[in-house]
Amino acid sequence: MRSSSAAAFRLWAWTLVAASTLVLSACGRDDAVEEAPRPVLVIHPTASDHTASAFAGDVRAREESPLSFRVGGKLVQRNVDVGDHVRAGQVLATLDPGDLQAQARAAQAQLAAAEAELGRARADQARFAKLAGEQLVSRSTLDAQNAAATAAQGQVNAARADVEVARNQAAYSQLRATRDGVIAARQAEAGQVVAAGQSVFTLAADGVREVAFAVPETMAGKVKAGQAVQVEAWSRPGQRWNGRIREISPAADPASRTFAARVTVDAPAGAIDLGQSARVYLPTQTSEGLSVPIAALQRENGKASVFVVDTKTSTVKLRPVQIGAFGEDRVPVQGGVQADDWVVAAGGHLLRDGQKVQPVDRDNRPVVTPTATSAR
Repeated sequence: MRSSSAAAFRLWAWTLVAASTLVLSACGRDDAVEEAPRPVLVIHPTASDHTASAFAGDVRAREESPLSFRVGGKLVQRNVDVGDHVRAGQVLATLDPGDLQAQARAAQAQLAAAEAELGRARADQARFAKLAGEQLVSRSTLDAQNAAATAAQGQVNAARADVEVARNQAAYSQLRATRDGVIAARQAEAGQVVAAGQSVFTLAADGVREVAFAVPETMAGKVKAGQAVQVEAWSRPGQRWNGRIREISPAADPASRTFAARVTVDAPAGAIDLGQSARVYLPTQTSEGLSVPIAALQRENGKASVFVVDTKTSTVKLRPVQIGAFGEDRVPVQGGVQADDWVVAAGGHLLRDGQKVQPVDRDNRPVVTPTATSAR
């Protein structure tokens, strides 16, 4: 009796475990099948009446000069820092003048010796000229004295030139501003030994301000000197000034493969500051097609596509598109979508082709499609 009761209990327990397993597995399958639709923001493509390519740049001075000493030596004093406004002729830095002053004194001593030799040679010349007049010395002896006096004069002239050079060298121990401007960069510090011609400061001259930016290779043929553009400072969004491309480099940078360009800005004085970030807007040709937000684009293997909602099945389909030049926040679509398509405006990287979605507009209201309306 007891053994048969135990066997019956074990059979009942195994039956209960098997039934529980079947129920759990069935629930798991139902959860996998019934995936909740993902809410997505959708918009209709809009007419692309005008687009503009935007480039990031920074404000520069038209004239930026590296300042350096004309002689080498130890930098003993630096009088200005980055951002300081300086005047033409102002002393910016000083080298140790000891060796240069010693060279100037040596040149002055050589000049004194040459002048003394010149005085002696001229005195001898005068005496021999008198003796030659009395026919007490030969003509050749007088000619030799004349030549000696001329040579002594040449030595004096050379010594005077050496003194002038030495004085200039001593004066070069002071680095002065070449014109009014702002110190844009500093490349040396007090105590450092610098060579002749080594850059110590970069001076941004007062006057015209420009925006320097880089043009990618794909746009190089569309950017020309003299072309009209618009410039917007990052610190003043929405406020744009007219500008004109002054120059563009004929060769690409070997590292970035971009072409350096400069824009002259018609901005009021003080409106933009050196080093400030700015955008350069290059207008493109008027387009009759459609445009979508840049965030709607999906890029894979160099090809562009967008997610379009299928109104019949409430699923998304990845549709290839042909695009034009990028604007500030939109891109023209030259093919692949229609004006009445619902395009996923953002978050496409979280979707997959064929996924169930719940389309909503910018006010978070469900989008009512014509199919859904007729079904009701």
